[in-house]
Amino acid sequence: MTIQSLPSGMVQAPSAPGPHAGYMPGFGNDFETEALPDALPQGMNSPQKCNYGLYGEQLSGTAFTAPSHQNERTWCYRIRPSVKHSHRYHKVDFPYWKSAPCIVDDVTSLGQYRWDPVPHTDSALTWVSGMRTMTTAGDVNTQIGMASHIYLVTQSMVDSYFFSADSELLIVPQEGKLRFCTELGIIDLEPKEIAIIPRGLLYRVEVLDGPCRGFVCENYGQKFELPGRGPIGANCMANPRDFKAPVAAFEDREVPSTVTVKWCGQFHETQIDQSPLDVVAWHGNYAPLKYDLRTYCPVGAVLFDHPDPSIFTVLTAPSGVPGTANIDFVLFRERWMVAEATFRPPWYHKNIMSELMGNIYGQYDAKPQGFVPGGISLHNMMLPHGPDQEAFEKASNANLGPDKLDRTMSFMFETRFPQHLTEFAGREAPLQDDYIDCWTSIEKKFDGTPGAK
Repeated sequence: MTIQSLPSGMVQAPSAPGPHAGYMPGFGNDFETEALPDALPQGMNSPQKCNYGLYGEQLSGTAFTAPSHQNERTWCYRIRPSVKHSHRYHKVDFPYWKSAPCIVDDVTSLGQYRWDPVPHTDSALTWVSGMRTMTTAGDVNTQIGMASHIYLVTQSMVDSYFFSADSELLIVPQEGKLRFCTELGIIDLEPKEIAIIPRGLLYRVEVLDGPCRGFVCENYGQKFELPGRGPIGANCMANPRDFKAPVAAFEDREVPSTVTVKWCGQFHETQIDQSPLDVVAWHGNYAPLKYDLRTYCPVGAVLFDHPDPSIFTVLTAPSGVPGTANIDFVLFRERWMVAEATFRPPWYHKNIMSELMGNIYGQYDAKPQGFVPGGISLHNMMLPHGPDQEAFEKASNANLGPDKLDRTMSFMFETRFPQHLTEFAGREAPLQDDYIDCWTSIEKKFDGTPGAK
């Protein structure tokens, strides 16, 4: 068996040949992987003595007694148990990373908002210090709701590590390429891909091609899962095989290091004497994942009308109310429009859900101008929104032959909770003050006689 050493210094499990070297396929699969031969016990989880002098340790993503089809846990075989990667903590502050509840008295969240891309800076920003919270919803302490962030990263974390006890993170890159060196393996991430980092998983983030910018949905509640397809059947939308978990990788380095923990909305640091990325082998179903958004297979109407945007859901995080998500992650990518006698862009509507949208690249069909790559819009619960006047007129008078929406990829973080603007979103981020005016030119067409104009 050949052991692979990576530029980041980690020793990685050998990979089977194929297009996805370094990864194992399947959403929710039960994986097993080892970076050294025979490091993974067989037939049991907790032998009296593990090979190589490793320590067996379980990482639980759900309660022990969660139903078996929801139960998530991973057994790790590591050089040191995690308690050796934790010493006395002291509180630190990352003022731009906020958690719910975060309601700023003189910042109004009631409205339709849109922002230009948050600009890059010359500052040295890591994954943690470069996080900029735009909205929060729910309550991190009761593990419901979410927060949305922009990340700006110019600098790799060096001998510095992070984990969130509050949340899992859904990461949507827009510019640049990052490497996530996690306890369970390595994920390289670039635009048109997403990653999910589970709650409690420790990692370091390196810049492979910067500067880097993107979006993050911080999920306080139940984990993201694939949505039910209902009558669509067994295929299309996001297929489980296209989600990739990393093979095992570890590093054995004796070097002073810092571990930062996000816990109940606060940040704490501890100093340790070694790298904590020391899991030599693991098995289980609680693991980080990456997914190529270009493998998402959209479905839609092939005769008339078009379905609700929920038809484009990639991932959903359920709440206690059936059919009403804590968070939906929805993707609007390239697709054909073929419906007859139909207004094809998203229609005007008010929604019980709050919708935060981001543009990864290209032009969004309902807003031809102003919603640019890297930009964000927010339409909070029960606030009306829809196409601007230009999009309405174009769609109302278009020749309705088959038409492909090309070179476009936007997404939505949708939640059942109102999303509250942070001070950064209300005062520092590049808010488009005139966004609300995009609807002022919509004309009254009613004149009391039948027939559309």
